[in-house]
Amino acid sequence: MTLRAYKYALNPTPRQARYLDGHCGAARKAFNWGLGRVKAVLDQRAAEATYGIPAEMLTPAISWSMYSLRKTWNQAKVTVAPWWAEYSKETFASGLNQLATALKNWRDSRTGKRAGRVMGFPRFKSKRKTVKSCRFTTGGIRCEERYAVLPRIGRVRLHEAPASELLDGTVRIMAATIRLERGRWFVSFTVEQHTPARTPKRPDAVAGVDLGIKSLAVLAEPGRALAPIPNPKYLDASLRKLGKLSRRVSRRVGPDRHTGQVPSNRWKRANAQRNRVHHRIAYQRADALHKLTTRVAHEYGTVVVEDLNVAGMLKNRRLARRIGDAGFGEIRRQLAYKTEWNGGRLVVADRWFPSSKTCSGCGVVKAKLLLSERVYRCESCGLVMDRDENAARNLVALVVAASGAETLNGRGADQKTRPAGQVAMKRQPGSPVHETGTALPEAVSV
Repeated sequence: MTLRAYKYALNPTPRQARYLDGHCGAARKAFNWGLGRVKAVLDQRAAEATYGIPAEMLTPAISWSMYSLRKTWNQAKVTVAPWWAEYSKETFASGLNQLATALKNWRDSRTGKRAGRVMGFPRFKSKRKTVKSCRFTTGGIRCEERYAVLPRIGRVRLHEAPASELLDGTVRIMAATIRLERGRWFVSFTVEQHTPARTPKRPDAVAGVDLGIKSLAVLAEPGRALAPIPNPKYLDASLRKLGKLSRRVSRRVGPDRHTGQVPSNRWKRANAQRNRVHHRIAYQRADALHKLTTRVAHEYGTVVVEDLNVAGMLKNRRLARRIGDAGFGEIRRQLAYKTEWNGGRLVVADRWFPSSKTCSGCGVVKAKLLLSERVYRCESCGLVMDRDENAARNLVALVVAASGAETLNGRGADQKTRPAGQVAMKRQPGSPVHETGTALPEAVSV
């Protein structure tokens, strides 16, 4: 059995939209209440310790588990939230569960149990900035013809017809998550589903994928490179329109929370027009990336990509906008679970593997290669080739050369950013790649 998610846009009535917003607000209320209680105890114990009070005489610590937080909430909800009965109990459990997870991640990060960047202490959720979301795990959760049935909310119309699996009862719905994204409400059904084994069209084929800005991706197979996939650059195409709408918004009377100024209706209309352009860009980008990754995952049995430091690349102020518009991290995330769904594998080259500096003909590595040099010229064998095509060929050769190894792996730092569902194999000394495959039968990438 595999865990998957089906995401659909909702078309709620104005009353249902307010009710959806209220459920997300209730989850935020429970989160902030629990965080305030935990923070008060921690601050009190820290203050008492500065007075020289022995550890056994400090204010008793409280448990951060979901069970303890929910038990305490049920005892205090009548006072904290007198309106609690208007919403589903799952909304408050959703907020407390997020708090318990955040506190656990913070504690594990401080003690070294959690890999990756250091996690900060949870912060209170703002009504203005927090993404509105809520998760239901119990109650009447099901999917009807063009309708989603949610606890206490009832039947909410879907923007499109749901998948047949959600209607014929062949899947088990584990949870439903509502979320406000880009001005629209969405619902995601997490289901437990039996999926038959799939095989790519070319199980033995290997493809190296080199991502870039000029060309979104350059694919190469052993011995040859395919036509580069152009970068659509949806953001660049809409910058002129966004600038015009942004200037229009700046001329209107906008909100000011410091003075309590309320935005004018003209500002709201102008801001909505600008937001629609941003939303359209995001939808166009998501559609292009899904089409690219789906085609690659369906075609090849082995896909090789680089472990790009996207967070570091975004610090380059000259390229940050174009790198963010390309969506390098999203391409790798989608390839991780789509190759697994289709019976293939994803191989991630080491972050320090010189794919662009290495000659794909003779293997000589250049000491330095400027970003402005778009054509690779080898001084040893005289090879002249497009820079991205050369890198893609090196990625393919990397896997072909290491195909005899039983297991492959990369540097440990890459494990910090491994997407969900990606399986890391045992490390081989000196191996510059690590492999992902179908070793785990229950993939949770959605």
